Amino acid sequence: MKTSKSGQVDKVEAGGERSPVRLDPNARVPLYHQIFLILRNRIFGGEVQSGELVPGEQELALEFNVSRITAKRALNELADAGLVVRERGRGTRVIHRPKAPAVTSSIDGWLENISLMGIATEARVLDLDYVPANEDIAHALEIEPGTEVQHAVRVRSLDGEPMSYLVTYVPADIGRQFGREDLDAKPLLLLLELAGVKVASARQTISASLADSDVASALSVHAGTPLIEVRRVVRDSSGRPVEYIRVLYRPDIYRFEMSMNRVREREGMRWATETASSVPAGGAETNITGEH
Repeated sequence: MKTSKSGQVDKVEAGGERSPVRLDPNARVPLYHQIFLILRNRIFGGEVQSGELVPGEQELALEFNVSRITAKRALNELADAGLVVRERGRGTRVIHRPKAPAVTSSIDGWLENISLMGIATEARVLDLDYVPANEDIAHALEIEPGTEVQHAVRVRSLDGEPMSYLVTYVPADIGRQFGREDLDAKPLLLLLELAGVKVASARQTISASLADSDVASALSVHAGTPLIEVRRVVRDSSGRPVEYIRVLYRPDIYRFEMSMNRVREREGMRWATETASSVPAGGAETNITGEH
């Protein structure tokens, strides 16, 4: 992304123009809240860094074709959420975002059953390019900001119904060993292994999110629909991060399951994760656990 001399964020991302953002005037979610969701996702996605200015009321009104009053309500909602501070005469600036506590789990069964996921589901590549890593991506992959990475956006469907929206980042030296057609045909984890990567471990966080208009369109849901959000960093046998993925799941089609055992420790009894699996909600366990 680029910023102007004033620190204002331009509408250009690394790797090209940002895709036009569509609001859904027929959604139950008000337009100002749809804009709030889009801006919040840009902040959490690292497009707008802490200390940078988000677009002002007039710019948002032009970008989303809404009134300034609607744009103002969206910015006020960002401020109420503690993501920005509004300063008279200075604009609206992103403030420090405290890290949410991570929910971790085992990936037992995920790596072993990755081939089944490619059989049970279908993926469609929406975008594939190479971009300089921003600070958040660089931190996740443990590389210098600005280092080139492969950036891919895909939608995965089960029985023709979109179930997940995937955004992945892979170091360029690995990513250049496969292309768009490969990503359409095979799960990314399998492509990593075919490229000679010995996948060994992963750490992930699980949280909730709301669909912005682009994600909503891709997943055939309304803007503002609650989604399951998973962020995962995958490492090879040497400990090098080889993939950073953000996945948004439709909870009506997908659920995340963990098996736990009750164990005794010095502090007392606690639950310990045994395995992790992900299966279509309300359906048979096809064990399509590891995206992606």
